[in-house]
Amino acid sequence: MIELLSSPWPWFVAGPLIGLMVPLLLLLGNKTFGISSNLRHACAILLPENAKPGFFRYDWRKEKWNLMFAGGLILGGLLAGLIFANPEPTRLSAGAIRSLQELGVGVNPGLVPSELLDLSRPVVWLILSLSGLLVGFGTRYGGGCTSGHAITGLSTLQFPSLVATVSFFAGGILSANFLLPLLLK
Repeated sequence: MIELLSSPWPWFVAGPLIGLMVPLLLLLGNKTFGISSNLRHACAILLPENAKPGFFRYDWRKEKWNLMFAGGLILGGLLAGLIFANPEPTRLSAGAIRSLQELGVGVNPGLVPSELLDLSRPVVWLILSLSGLLVGFGTRYGGGCTSGHAITGLSTLQFPSLVATVSFFAGGILSANFLLPLLLK
């Protein structure tokens, strides 16, 4: 069983399992999927009642299922990364390795290059701060995160979700191809 859980699953098994979760939530429980809304729920839970802005004054207990779903994602990520981790290094194409080396980023085993986690470098603080600000602002301004818009919004044919999803992807492409190389040089 450990072997089955720690090895990569084929796309035709993992994809439908992940992809069918959202329609099932919507059809069976009338629950709309969105991870970023959990940040709002956390603020509604943690802020003192007299200090809460109106945006956080609602019955967050009706959204317990979403908090449990996010908790399950975190628990699943921890299990996958610590217990069922694949010991093989991340496989990258020769072109990806060449591109990273041109940026001065070493290719080590793992998903995130150590240069992007070295908090003694000011550029890392700049990247983390800028990314956090853009993601946080974009999520709030767009009325949801990529998962909410791209999965639930597009599946229910909402035009604002199409605009948000195209914008998220365009921002990612621009950041990966222009902003990151600029900051790392």
